[in-house]
Amino acid sequence: MPYPQFDRSKLLVKPLAERQHDLTLDILQPLDGPPTYDHPSIPEIGRRLVAAKDRGAARILMMGAHVLRAGTQRHLIDLMERGLVSLIAMNGAGPIHDWEFARIGASTESVARYVSSGEFGLWRETGEINDALTKGVKDGMGYGEAVGRAIAGGLFPYKHASVLAAAYRLRVPVTVHIGIGYDIIHEHPNADGGVLGRASYTDFLVFAEHVKKLEGGVVLNFGTAVMGPEVYLKALAMARNVAHQRGERIAKFTTAAFDLVPLDDDYHRQAPKTDPRYYFRPWKTILVRTVADGGESFYVQGDHKETVPAVWRAAVEADAR
Repeated sequence: MPYPQFDRSKLLVKPLAERQHDLTLDILQPLDGPPTYDHPSIPEIGRRLVAAKDRGAARILMMGAHVLRAGTQRHLIDLMERGLVSLIAMNGAGPIHDWEFARIGASTESVARYVSSGEFGLWRETGEINDALTKGVKDGMGYGEAVGRAIAGGLFPYKHASVLAAAYRLRVPVTVHIGIGYDIIHEHPNADGGVLGRASYTDFLVFAEHVKKLEGGVVLNFGTAVMGPEVYLKALAMARNVAHQRGERIAKFTTAAFDLVPLDDDYHRQAPKTDPRYYFRPWKTILVRTVADGGESFYVQGDHKETVPAVWRAAVEADAR
C-alpha cells in the first residue's frame, strides 16, 4: 500500500503583500561604483575571461543565490551583454529571488519568523513560478529559460533587475540545478515533481553540452559549495568521455572559486582527510582535481558584493585593451 502523503489542498497560501521583506532593490550596486576590493589573482582572471571569449571557449559562472542578495545583478547582466560570460548556473533559490525582485522589487523573508507561524515560503506570487515551468516544459524549455521567458514577457515592473530575463533576451543559457524539497515553491499545491525534474534535467544537459567547449575556457564558482562543484564534476566527466572517444582533450582551462572559507596558501594541493576542509568541495573539485591534467586554478576569499564587481571590472578593462 502507498504511504500517506501530505494534502497540499489544505495549505493557506498568502499574497506577497502580506510578507515582511528583508531585502529591496536598494541593494543593487552601481556599475560605476568605486573599487572596494583588491586581490592579486583578479586581474589575471579578467584576462582569462577575455581570452576565452576571443577563442570562443566556454565562460561559465556558477553561483549561489546569495550572489543576487549581494546586489550584483547589474554586473552579471553586463558580463552577459559583453559576451564575457556565456552561461550562468544557479541553484533553485536563485530564480526565486530573481522572480521576486522583478515582481515586487523585494525578496527574502525571515525564516525564524515565518517557519514558526507556518507561513514560510507559502506566498502566492512566488508559487506562480511553478506555472511558468509547466508552460516552459511543454515548449521543450529548461528551468532557467522558462522562468526567464515568463519574467521578460510578463507584468514584472522591475524586470530590468532580472538576470534570467536578461539572459532570455540575450540568448545566454541560465541553467538551474535543483533538489526536490529544497525550494519554497516545492511547498505549493501547483508544484509538479515531474515538471521540476524535467526542467532541471534539461538544464543539466544544456550545462554538460556547454562544458564540451571548456578547453581554453573559464569556470568561476561564486559561493556554491555543493551544487556548483557537483554539477560541474559530472558534466565534465560526460564531456571528457565524448572528447576522449574523438582523440581530443579538455584539460587546459581556468577555474576560480570565490568564497569566505580560509584556505591554505598552497590550495593547489588537496587537503588531507584529517582536515575538515577536505569536504569543502570547491577546494578539492574546482581547485585541484578537475585541473590536474593541465589547467590552472585560483582562490579568492571575500564577500560577493566585492568580488563580483572586482572580477567584472578586471574583465571589462582587459576587454577594452
